[in-house]
Amino acid sequence: MDGIMKELVHEVVSTEVFAVWFLIGAALVFWMQAGFAMVEAGFTRAKNTGNIIMKNLMDFCIGTVVFILIGFGLLMGEDLFGFIGRPGFDLFTSYAEFDFSSFVFNLVFCATTATIVSGAMAERTKFLSYCIYSGVISALIYPIEAHWIWGGGWLAQIGFHDFAGSCAIHMVGGISALIGAKLLGPRIGKFNKDKTGRIVKVNAFPGHSIALGALGVFILWLGWYGFNGAAATSVAQLGSIFLTTTVAPAVATVVCMIFTWIKYGKPDVSMCLNASLAGLVAITAPCDVTDAFGAIAIGAVAGLLVVFGVWLLDHVLHIDDPVGAVAVHCMNGIWGTLAVGLFATDAAPGYSIMNARGETLTGLFYGGGFELLKLQITGFAAVAAWTAVTITITFLLIKAIVGLRVDREEEMLGLDVTEHGLPSAYAGFAMLPESIEEDDFAEENVPVAVPGDTPMADAIPVKRVPVFEEGTPKFTKIEIVCKESKFEALKNAMMKLGITGMTVSHVLGCGVQKGKPEYYRGVQVEANLLPKVQVDIVVSAVPVRKVIETAKKVLYTGHIGDGKIFVYDVENVVKVRTGEEGFEALQDVE
Repeated sequence: MDGIMKELVHEVVSTEVFAVWFLIGAALVFWMQAGFAMVEAGFTRAKNTGNIIMKNLMDFCIGTVVFILIGFGLLMGEDLFGFIGRPGFDLFTSYAEFDFSSFVFNLVFCATTATIVSGAMAERTKFLSYCIYSGVISALIYPIEAHWIWGGGWLAQIGFHDFAGSCAIHMVGGISALIGAKLLGPRIGKFNKDKTGRIVKVNAFPGHSIALGALGVFILWLGWYGFNGAAATSVAQLGSIFLTTTVAPAVATVVCMIFTWIKYGKPDVSMCLNASLAGLVAITAPCDVTDAFGAIAIGAVAGLLVVFGVWLLDHVLHIDDPVGAVAVHCMNGIWGTLAVGLFATDAAPGYSIMNARGETLTGLFYGGGFELLKLQITGFAAVAAWTAVTITITFLLIKAIVGLRVDREEEMLGLDVTEHGLPSAYAGFAMLPESIEEDDFAEENVPVAVPGDTPMADAIPVKRVPVFEEGTPKFTKIEIVCKESKFEALKNAMMKLGITGMTVSHVLGCGVQKGKPEYYRGVQVEANLLPKVQVDIVVSAVPVRKVIETAKKVLYTGHIGDGKIFVYDVENVVKVRTGEEGFEALQDVE
């Protein structure tokens, strides 16, 4: 009797604990909205940051409204013919008996599907249009196909398996992103065309903050433990899911790093961040039914697939996807869905994949034959077809009625100011370079070129330098254009020479440089207008050559963009306050 009682108590406690964990998992999935916002903002240009934040906010808020009214019933309502759930308003009519946990959990999943589309269509989509198609995805497109998989629909009945949404969420969002980006067209300047209209060159648009993008990836990775693990029903199953959710993205990132290192000469930061997400997407469907070997294999393929996907869109399909949403979510959503049919093993805790006849199915590589793989292909094809047709109709209707894309002038100015009246998402916040101590500019700490870089003698040529003649009051203006990150170093070095007067301006500049090519996401970065600092100094007592040599030592790295030094003769100097002229006017003492 005592044994029965203990078992009953254990069952009750376990049920309650996992019910609480289910809601914690839902909260973690909601927190992923912040991750998506940071990734998209960091991988795009600063002039569109506010617009991206607003879209990610409204994904969830608009999604909540339409999910209450339409989506939840279609997803979790009584099954009708295996196709949709029966619409209803139990939330309002039977609140006491309503399944609150199921509603919240499915709501945050629904919002994730819609937000995937935002990144691929960033920097050129009308905000109104975005709100409309985000609502349609949350109200109709996602709930119906998710019912097939999780709501008791026909795919669930035949044994199709997608534990946490590689197919239902990520592939659906990725396909929508692909079609949307294609219909929308590329950002201005993304592709160069010849006279015949043939695309001859792909241009890189580096994101304005890799730091924000990295923060977003870490937030998403944390949230993914809830994304994949919330529906676990035992400690053993939860532990196994946590393991696969950790191993797959880690392996994907390492593989991507090695591949980009070999291909481009240096490991690509943004691509590796995408690879982490790709591994997470790929493991989402099979996270509960695969083992460590399967997770490693799935992650390795994901790490290569994301690089291939970015290349394919840029260089073959010529579709502009600013954040890599298609490569991450669409391609790896498909891969994760199919991977169930390859790597599912009944050694995984809580394994429960069965066909319509009640027979246990395992993956091809674990002796299960092709049956499960065929079911996964069937599910992928059905959901992909449903998504492609419905989202295409949605986009075409929006395009015809209100338009999808902002006009050229609005895109050039940025969507922050044109769509939201926001001058800048960073208004009043100066992104200043890191402060460096004066001791860092001692002779032994001067940067030196690494092998293969341009020698210092050729890096900053000075064609003419006025010679300072002792005793002759001659004035020389030295104009130094350098990287913003080097300003503090230059300022401190000049002050050590005895120069206390400097005029500093923030400017934009570009130049035709010879040197090593630099890549962003596999595309060579061109010399565009980049932010620089211009420092103007007028000297008389301080030797010109000493100023030049000091500046060269401080600014030199051997890489593109170290800067230029210009030297001019100055006829006279006048101090406005005192009327002093010449050498005395340069002195800051009374």
